[in-house]
Amino acid sequence: MLRFLNKLIPVLLCAIASVSCDFSIFNYIDLRPIGFTIKPKINDSILPDIYSPVSIKFDTEMKKRDTEDIMQISSNLGTMSGEKKWEGNTLYFIPESGWTAGIRYNLNLSGTIRSIDGREMRIEHSVSFYALNKNDPPLLVHYSPLNGESTGTNNVVYEFHFSKTMNRLSVESALTLDGIVKKIYEWSDNDRILKIKTDKALSPWNYYRWNLKDTAKSTDGVPLPKTYSGHFKTDIDQILPEITCVYPVLFSDGSWYPTGADIETGLNSGQGIAVSFNKPMEENALRSLRFEPSLSGRTEFLSEKSIVFILSKDPEPETTYTLIISGETKDCQGLKIGSDYRINFSVDIPFLKILSITFNDDIGIDKLSVTNAIPVTVAPATGELSVSIRFSLPFKTEEKQKTPQKITLTPFFPRTLTPVALEFVNWVSDDRLLARWEGLENGNNEIPHYYKITIPGGKSGIVSENGIYMKENIILYLEAVK
Repeated sequence: MLRFLNKLIPVLLCAIASVSCDFSIFNYIDLRPIGFTIKPKINDSILPDIYSPVSIKFDTEMKKRDTEDIMQISSNLGTMSGEKKWEGNTLYFIPESGWTAGIRYNLNLSGTIRSIDGREMRIEHSVSFYALNKNDPPLLVHYSPLNGESTGTNNVVYEFHFSKTMNRLSVESALTLDGIVKKIYEWSDNDRILKIKTDKALSPWNYYRWNLKDTAKSTDGVPLPKTYSGHFKTDIDQILPEITCVYPVLFSDGSWYPTGADIETGLNSGQGIAVSFNKPMEENALRSLRFEPSLSGRTEFLSEKSIVFILSKDPEPETTYTLIISGETKDCQGLKIGSDYRINFSVDIPFLKILSITFNDDIGIDKLSVTNAIPVTVAPATGELSVSIRFSLPFKTEEKQKTPQKITLTPFFPRTLTPVALEFVNWVSDDRLLARWEGLENGNNEIPHYYKITIPGGKSGIVSENGIYMKENIILYLEAVK
């Protein structure tokens, strides 16, 4: 028994020493939890300002880097970026671009935090909050043209209807309209309806897309919950423009009327050229005509489907012209003809001609292609010679006065012949002129006397009643004989 006690006493002493050693270890380990306070504290709290900070206040000094890593703020817009900074034992988060009104944010704390005094604690905590307000977001409840709709190209109005009063600048900045340069904004219904007009017609047979980003906000600062987009087509008009008729027209009583003739050979003096289309045409149709050879004039609308080219002067007789209408000519929807239209025509305007010339009522010619000198008898005493000219067309009074001054009779050979003078002029009728010169001299067998009579042609020559002129000069040589 004594020997048993001797063995048991050392064991008990060791056990007592061991227990005493464990109690000293407990005296050096701090098992107190780390205290902290979150702001905002309650779910669905509302921060008063767009830059109001979110904070975590600890009751002891923390290891900053580890503590910052457990803090994350997110929303349906994604993870928020911002500045994390310390003031004492309080960690603040300030959003980089500010909070957005009406958005539900979530503050998530997840991970292990460590204090400077060696304590550590696992934390899993979250709280939701708003900024400024927690109002419902605005919605785009209607828009036009509808998605995939077919429209024309003129007077297309984009229209957007919202569920709430909108901030104009944010909507206009968030909205993009493909292919539209200048936009005219019109707000109505307390800024719930936006209409957008364009300064130009849209292009035909084209897709137009629009996009409204979720940065558009209502007047209380709440953004759209998503991005909206749509498209439409300007293909409602499937008929290409084409030329239906080209015809001469006559101006009378303030209006242009078809003459009933065809354009190829029926265009007459003082008439215009009309072009009809199958559709109402755009203004560029007025600039679509050109002529080869060139003709001067101006173009006007006869109706929404027809134009008239008004000539500054009559085309040249016996000349073939080509009227070309550009393939770029557009109708009111912007559709093009596609290829140049061409048609040849010549005017039904004759040259003025001389049907006959009679000298002294006894020598007449009706073929003016005479190459030899024409013998004429000159009165010995006065040297008079009468010339009667019959034209193919009548003359106006004004032109009757000018014509005799343009016809000349001059000595040709020999040079010693004295000049002659126009003594008498009389229009026997509107198309027949009688003129008499004096001072001519008869020649003889040794020295013949020749005179030249010139009737000028061309535009600056003799002109008849309707502005018609001779194609070229008429020159005849006369031999004065006894």
